[in-house]
Amino acid sequence: MDHNAALDPALLRQLFELGLTAIEIPEEFGGQGGTFFQSILAVEEIAAADPGVAVLVDVQNTLVITAIRDYATPEQQKRYLSLLAANTVGAYALSEANSGSDAFALATRAVADGGDYILSGRKLWISNAAEAGLFLIFATIDPAAGHRGVTCFIVERNTPGLTVGRKEDKLGIRCSSTCEVVLDNCRVPASCILGAPGKGYKVAIETLNGGRIAIGAQLTGLSRGALQHAVAYARQRRQFGKPIAEFQGVQFQLAEMAMKVESARLMVYNAARLREAGLPYVAEAAMAKLHSSLIAEEVASQAVEIFGGIGFTKECPAEKLYRDAKIGRIYEGTSNMQRLTIAKEILS
Repeated sequence: MDHNAALDPALLRQLFELGLTAIEIPEEFGGQGGTFFQSILAVEEIAAADPGVAVLVDVQNTLVITAIRDYATPEQQKRYLSLLAANTVGAYALSEANSGSDAFALATRAVADGGDYILSGRKLWISNAAEAGLFLIFATIDPAAGHRGVTCFIVERNTPGLTVGRKEDKLGIRCSSTCEVVLDNCRVPASCILGAPGKGYKVAIETLNGGRIAIGAQLTGLSRGALQHAVAYARQRRQFGKPIAEFQGVQFQLAEMAMKVESARLMVYNAARLREAGLPYVAEAAMAKLHSSLIAEEVASQAVEIFGGIGFTKECPAEKLYRDAKIGRIYEGTSNMQRLTIAKEILS
């Protein structure tokens, strides 16, 4: 999947069959009726094998499903949560060319026309877009209103005027699709608004705050996978007549890696615990995301070194995880944005 830069369709079907794409959807809509913490555990476990697959499960559960479950009308919940539980992948279309860290500087417009809205614009770097049958599209109904004009629309893939464009050729998490989404006079009824007109910023902020915890889980799983591969190789690889795991220098490296993985896990679990308990968690979520991204890159790099020369080749699992780790400092809020969030929370 990494070489082909595409998710195996058979694996996607298995994710649906196992219920991993509907963890927090109520049972009445065909979901698992699970908790946010269970989504976090699933993302971590999957990421230990392939962080790219974990991205799909993460976006589906902690962004798309969470937004619809928390803000949709009963009619919207029945239709869309049932689709997401059965066989439909969701995508979260917020980012644009000039709207990354400045998330609400949106150029995508939604113009009222009778009982409909006409959407026009381009969304970039949209995860799951290649597989998605359902999109949460963020557009502004009033540019002069700033973030108070941002509105979220639920748009099905077969809606005329919505096109999934070019797929990015990425450094890592290559089986996770990242595409542009083009809206060319895409007409949708007002009944497709999620929440209320002008309340899209609230939908985005609330879901992304929780989504950061899931990214932390993904990066923790990646770190654990890298550590497991390094430990297995250190036991197998022999130099100077014995396994390299018997050399104190290698043992110290592995011990440091294990400690760092555990610190990331505990920060992620703590943030998830606070969110589930209904307690303030924004700072802890930002800390978990920032810390786990630093740890993932560091642990994956050390794993490559433990593998030695073979670690620099495509046949080494640590090489892939090292490439996968880099995105952790960028998406769902860059490292500097997390630092700003933490500082704002502790100084308020």
